[in-house]
Parts: sequence; structure tokens; C-alpha cells
Amino acid sequence: MNNQYLLDNLRCIPDFPKPGINFRDVTTLFKNAKCLEIMEEEMYELYKHKGITKVVGIESRGFIMGSAIARKLNAGLVMCRKPGKLPAETIRETYTKEYGEDTIEIHADSIEPNDIVLIHDDLLATGGSLKAAINLVKKFNPKKIYVNTIIEIRDEGLKGREFIGDDVEITTLIRI
Repeated sequence: MNNQYLLDNLRCIPDFPKPGINFRDVTTLFKNAKCLEIMEEEMYELYKHKGITKVVGIESRGFIMGSAIARKLNAGLVMCRKPGKLPAETIRETYTKEYGEDTIEIHADSIEPNDIVLIHDDLLATGGSLKAAINLVKKFNPKKIYVNTIIEIRDEGLKGREFIGDDVEITTLIRI
């Protein structure tokens, strides 16, 4: 994909949150109506014939385009959140990050075995949170799982796609 307009509007902040990291700031894409339209249309074209019934948005930036594409695909939105944010019974997955552990949760009644699920987040870098979301969604035994991100970072030796593996189809709108 790598739409030039999106690339031109993506802000890079060097040395954030720590020295040596080039932070890709998607807020510049979200504040631009044309970027939002491009992202929504590109995602719709990717998934309009896949039979998606649920979109899982990963906290918190995954909620933004996750909501937009769920509406456009006439699918439900499932929020994948940090512990203690969802009020009903949840299923959880804990994963290791480069500086500790984290946990994500989904409501226990969110996904059915006949669902076709699209997991969406803003960024694929190391793949930790996306792999955890995939493992979490797999606990529901859906028919099929797809994964989409706005950005995939590969230019800094990051191999998130390889970490996730090839048992799910992964698409990205911008690859750096």
C-alpha cells in the first residue's frame, strides 16, 4: 500500500519515549480528514469480501480505525483492553514486553465460533501486543482471524511479522 499522502502526514518523533526510538505518531493521521478517509477506504477494500463479523480494536488507538472499519463492514466492534477496564466477565492474555509484562482482556461473550474476526491496531513493531490479541481471540475458536495495522515498522530491525507467525493474514497500510 504505502500511500504517499499517508506517509507525508505521518510524524516521526526521534528519541521518544527513550533515546534511539523513532516514534511514529499516528495522531497526525487521525487529525487529518483526508488521511482518515484514505485509511478507511483502503481498509474497506482489503476486507469488504472477507465476511468480517467482528472487529477487535486494541486499546487505545486501535479503537479509532477499528470503529470506522467495523461500521463500514457492518460488523460489531470488540474492545481489547487493559485489565480492570471492562465491566463484565473477561478472558485475558498476558504477554512479555521488552521491559516487563502486560495483560489484555476481552469480554467473555464478545466472539462466537461462527465469527470471522479482524484484529486492528495502529502499529506492528515487535509484535508482542498483536500476538497476545491473536492468542486471546483464538480462545474463542472463531472461523477465521485477520490482522491489520496502520503502520508496520521494519526499518529498525524489528521483526513483528515474523514473531506473530504465518497462521494469520497480516496487512498494513504503511510499511516503514
